[in-house]
Amino acid sequence: MLRSLSIRDFAIVDRLELEFAPEFTALTGETGAGKSILIEALALALGDRADALAVREGAERAEVSAEFDVDANARLAQWLESNALGSDDGACLMRRVVDRAGRSRGFVNGRAVTLAQLREAGELLIEIHGQHQHQSLLRPPTQRDLLDAYGELGALAEDVARAFDEWIRRREQRMRFERDASALAAEREELAWRVRELEALGFSSEEWEALAVERSRLMHGTRLAEAAQHGLEALSEGDECALSRVNHVVARLEDVLGYDPTLHEIVDMLQPAQAQIQEAVYALRRYGERLEIDPGRLREVEQRLDAVHGAARKHRIDPERLPELLDGARARLEELGAGHDLDVLRRAEDEAHAACVALAKTLSAQRGATATRFSRQVTEAMQDLAMVGGRFEAVLVPLDAATRHGLETVELRVAAHAGVAPQPITRVASGGELSRLSLALQTVASRAAQVPTLIFDEVDAGIGGRVAEIVGRMLKQLGKRHQVLCVTHLPQVAAAADHQWQVSKTAVNGALVSRVVALDREQRVEEIARMLGGVRITPTTRRHAAEMLGGRNVPD
Repeated sequence: MLRSLSIRDFAIVDRLELEFAPEFTALTGETGAGKSILIEALALALGDRADALAVREGAERAEVSAEFDVDANARLAQWLESNALGSDDGACLMRRVVDRAGRSRGFVNGRAVTLAQLREAGELLIEIHGQHQHQSLLRPPTQRDLLDAYGELGALAEDVARAFDEWIRRREQRMRFERDASALAAEREELAWRVRELEALGFSSEEWEALAVERSRLMHGTRLAEAAQHGLEALSEGDECALSRVNHVVARLEDVLGYDPTLHEIVDMLQPAQAQIQEAVYALRRYGERLEIDPGRLREVEQRLDAVHGAARKHRIDPERLPELLDGARARLEELGAGHDLDVLRRAEDEAHAACVALAKTLSAQRGATATRFSRQVTEAMQDLAMVGGRFEAVLVPLDAATRHGLETVELRVAAHAGVAPQPITRVASGGELSRLSLALQTVASRAAQVPTLIFDEVDAGIGGRVAEIVGRMLKQLGKRHQVLCVTHLPQVAAAADHQWQVSKTAVNGALVSRVVALDREQRVEEIARMLGGVRITPTTRRHAAEMLGGRNVPD
């Protein structure tokens, strides 16, 4: 919901800081006090068109900031995340700055965004009813979504969209195959040859390492044998060898241990050396016995390495990556295999299309039943809103072929009076009628509304008395599920509100500025009495106002 609104130097507003509450809030005040300016400022923050006239006279720029709660708005949270605009405090701060030349900049959570992004976010936050340019209700996709939401058809509509996408994918796959048939055949032939060649080579990365080690050993066999023999002689077989000398030193020290026990420490250090040298001698002897000097085996290894290098050069790849190349060729060959036969692709395309159409027909049937119920309930609501004899219709307009959204478009039509044929709501000329129709729609479909905040302007145009009370009850009912703001001149509507703000104009340094005050109960009595009685407010008027608010004991 909308948490707060900050306005600086916008139109006749110099400084305003407003904190919003949930439920239903009425904005009242004298004509021309600037009630609609608050809505215009909010619309500006949500991406509405900006020009130099938005800047207050004498100011350099206008600035509007609106803060919204994100926690209960999953669609907005997802949009912020996908656009890298999220915040850590569960808030969404929309800000718009307009300079005297009419240039504007937009920000979301402190980061600069495009005007289109402001509008996208705004559509997830607020519905403004009563001003044509702000009503998403006039857009065909919104009309379709409204009907689907009312009938709880969202999941089925998503199934249709997925089935349509799958059909399109299959169709494009078949068309690509037909277009590139010769190229694909050549690719399959080349891949098959590559697989045969590499499988015949039978090479693995483990073999590559083993061959490299064996080749080095075979090439330097003589030097390795000489080094092993030299080690044996130096350690144990030659005159004055290391093992003999260490043994001699240990023996001499052990002979004199009785004279000085501290020599034990030195003997203890030498004894492990004796054992390690002896182990090294055994290891060298075994190594020399196993060492082969085999020119024939060296030739075999060289030939194997030459074959591997040759294959690597042919495929322009490092030798150790040949197994990876074989795996990739096998996978691609399988992808281009029997599953991509033209007849198979055509059957898959036909099956995907049939599945899509079947789901779309199911959606159409459910939309038809939903449209009947929706039309009846909205028509009934219209009768209470000074549109007696009016009729509402949610019409399914068939399409020539299936789309992501089904086999039809949804068009909302209305006849504001008896004897008039229903017309698309985009042709409704009266802002008041369109606003009241929107109120009827939102009331009927309130459980399915997608945005948390609803704003109504001009809903009281051309109505009064009993109808005004009904409008107030409808708005209060909407306020139980949404945050509702309503600009109204009707005391019956204002009295139904959970909260009431008074908007007024005052002169500051010779210039008119707009002020907004949140009213307590006594102030509400006075404001509603003013709305009832005009210039002169009598005790009777105050008592009437108190009764409308559901209370008594009003001072004279």
